[in-house]
Amino acid sequence: MAVLEFSKWHGTGNDFILVDDRQGLLPTDAKPLALRLCDRHFGIGSDGLILLRRPEVEGTDYHMEFLNPDGSKSFCGNGSRCAFAFRSTLLGERSPAKFTAIDGLHEARWTDGEVEVSMGDVSGVERLAEDMDLLNTGSPHLVIWVQDPAAVDIVPEARTHRYGARFAKEGVNVNFARWRNGQLEMRTYERGVEAETLSCGTGVTAAALSAMARGHAQGSCAVRTSGGNLLVTAEQKEDSFTHILLRGPVQEVFKGVITIRP
Repeated sequence: MAVLEFSKWHGTGNDFILVDDRQGLLPTDAKPLALRLCDRHFGIGSDGLILLRRPEVEGTDYHMEFLNPDGSKSFCGNGSRCAFAFRSTLLGERSPAKFTAIDGLHEARWTDGEVEVSMGDVSGVERLAEDMDLLNTGSPHLVIWVQDPAAVDIVPEARTHRYGARFAKEGVNVNFARWRNGQLEMRTYERGVEAETLSCGTGVTAAALSAMARGHAQGSCAVRTSGGNLLVTAEQKEDSFTHILLRGPVQEVFKGVITIRP
């Protein structure tokens, strides 16, 4: 039996359990912990577990270990923004930081009260259909352009793609988007959660880049999700993108202590 301190954060409604493991006391394999803590009925409940760990690469400040509720690992855009804010709270200061995640090196900083993180370069957008793009923003995403995301019966519709022949083995996140009044509106079904989340940072980035590739936006893209508004900026050369930044609000919800029983 062990007692674990945690902090609960959200980034535009995308909620996470944050644990300070810079001392390396937790098991390397955190899947059992994620399965237990992320459960919304028998655990704390969240869209993912984030462990703040000691640096793995020289010149970085920390490593962010992200696990989905099913224990699988991926990069998480909103989670990385919350992890940086959590670290700022632990240190009592707001200086920029460099960190690593499963997909490599990232940078984070505070900007006008919001957190901005750098995303990995995207080398191309694959056009699967007239209304569908596939791209990887640290996690694979389908972006499906629809007349009204709010009208989509998202779980069954998304699962036809997520569990389709091409994506059944590795899974894919599915986003439903439209361009209206100069901004992107969208909803996301996340693999690993296997449900809709109020926001998804890598999904927001993917949809914004899809919008840029289709000519709706140039250089920057305001995005409205069910949980709030974010901003994506990027440098574009045809269907390739560099210097991608994801920016939005974060908030600590509460702190707590949980007893982990065998």
